[in-house]
Order: sequence, then C-alpha cells, then structure tokens
Amino acid sequence: MAVGNNTQRSYSIIPCFIFVELVIMAGTVLLAYYFECTDTFQVHIQGFFCQDGDLMKPYPGAEEESFITPLVLYCVLAATPTAIIFIGELSMYFIKSTRESLIAEEKTILTGECCYLNPLLRRIIRFIGVFAFGLFATDIFVNAGQVVTGHLTPYFLTVCKPNYTSSDCQVHQQFISNGNICTGDLEVIEKARRSFPSKHAALSIYSALYATMYITSTIKAKSSRLAKPVLCLGTLCTAFLTGLNRVSEYRNHCSDVIAGFILGTAVALFLGMCVVHNFKGSQRSASKPKPEDPHGVPLMAFPRIESPLETLSAQNHSASMTEVT
Repeated sequence: MAVGNNTQRSYSIIPCFIFVELVIMAGTVLLAYYFECTDTFQVHIQGFFCQDGDLMKPYPGAEEESFITPLVLYCVLAATPTAIIFIGELSMYFIKSTRESLIAEEKTILTGECCYLNPLLRRIIRFIGVFAFGLFATDIFVNAGQVVTGHLTPYFLTVCKPNYTSSDCQVHQQFISNGNICTGDLEVIEKARRSFPSKHAALSIYSALYATMYITSTIKAKSSRLAKPVLCLGTLCTAFLTGLNRVSEYRNHCSDVIAGFILGTAVALFLGMCVVHNFKGSQRSASKPKPEDPHGVPLMAFPRIESPLETLSAQNHSASMTEVT
C-alpha cells in the first residue's frame, strides 16, 4: 500500500516541474524583451579620447543597412536549428530499429509508465525548447554586457561629433568622461555605446554550435560520414563569417566579436552537455539480479561440507574392507 502511495505521489510531481519550466521560460523571454525593446536598463557612459583613432571609423549606417540585417539574422538563427532538429527526429523515428529504442527510453522518462506520450513529440519539444531558452539567455547575457560596459563602437566619434574646439578636446590625450560633449543624434550615440560583446557573433555561434552538436550526436547513418562534417562545418563557417562581417563594416571591434564567440560557445556547450546530455535519451539502468533468499532455497541447493567424523568413518570402513580382502 505504501508503494502505491509513493508511486502516485511521484506522478503528481510531474505537472509541477512542467509549470516551473514554463515560468522560467516566460521570465527569460520577458527579461530579453526589457533589454531589447525598452530603456529600463541605462547604458553605462564610458569616457573616450577625442583623438582616438580606433573610434574614428566611418559610420556604416543603421543596422537595417548592414549586409546581414537583424531580421535576416534572427530568422536564420531560429529557423535553421529548428528545421534540422525537426527533420532529424522525424527521420530517426521512421526507422524501425531507432523507433523501438526511442519508445523504450522515453516512455519511462516522461511519465513513469502511468500514461504514454509519443517519444517523437517529447524529443522535439525538449531539444527545440532548450535551444529557444539558450537563444534568449544568450541575448540577455549580451545585452547585460553591453549595458554594464558601455564599450564604444569603432564609429563612435563619427556619430558623437564632439566639439573639438572645446577646452577638453584641445588638450592632447585628455580623457573625456563628460557625455554631454557629443552633439550628434542621441539615439545613434546610445547604440554606438553597445559594442561589447558582439550580439551577432554570440547568437550566430550559439545557433551553429547547438545544431552541430545535435547533428554529430544523433545522426548515426553510415552514409552520413561525409555529409555530417560538411553540414557542421558549413554552419560554423557561416557563424564565423557573420562575426567577420561585423568587423569589416566597422560595427564591432575584433575583441567584441571574439568575446561574443566565447559567450555563445559557452552557453551552447553547457546546454548541450549538461542539460540535454549530448542529445541522447537516458538509458534505463539494467536491473541487477536480486540476491536469493536463503530461506526460500531448498536444502539440497546448498553446497555439502563433509564433517571430520564422516571422513574418519570412511577411512575406518576402507581399512576394514582391505583386511577382509
């Protein structure tokens, strides 16, 4: 009776975990929204030198004028891993041997045999859900870094348009900490203070690495020995070129792109290795044979140990038979 109560209690905990995960996901999306679309978090005002050559690059224009616009970037980042996971899971599920192993692994993990949910649906929700969470988490880390550091873009002085005739700028190597010295467009200036780390680099390498880990961990077909490296290297190369494009257009420094690559890689590795466990379902542990109860084993099943009296009696009997002969 106690076992039945414990089992029922474990089943009732499952909806609680699902509710907690939904709350965490909603909070992550809400925080990313506040960073992206509101001015709740003010950018740190970082000082500069009026004659700093690293900040005098030409203004490349708004983000919409970039070779990789934000709309195209976000659509590709969200659609590519989602399509790869969806197609990969469908392909594996329609293979009979793979489908049988998935059913054996996923049924117990989800509901403890109380009710059955299609393992295909469970795996798709798990992998895509973790990917979406990591995408928003990476965006939050990037925005937090940009707000806290206030690192200046290579074209900052071009859009800042400081008053070079003022006493501060006339003094050579004078560090300017007064943000009011800028005479340019305030909205453009504020965006020019958000350079470290590079958002495009962090999000692109995260998406590419997550898709790469999924491909290498789940696709086991022999005919994919060449297709897998080509697909993985293609996605990683695209992310790398995205970061280089930010440097070539003078929208980010090299250090900003490198920091974005490190951040996106760290988030992808953590989620891939620690959260979804290399995209493999948890194998059910093999049941160890229970030790047999000695009280339930017949007496003849135990090994027989000969006593010293029996040995002496057998020797005397053998000697007497020899004398008679």
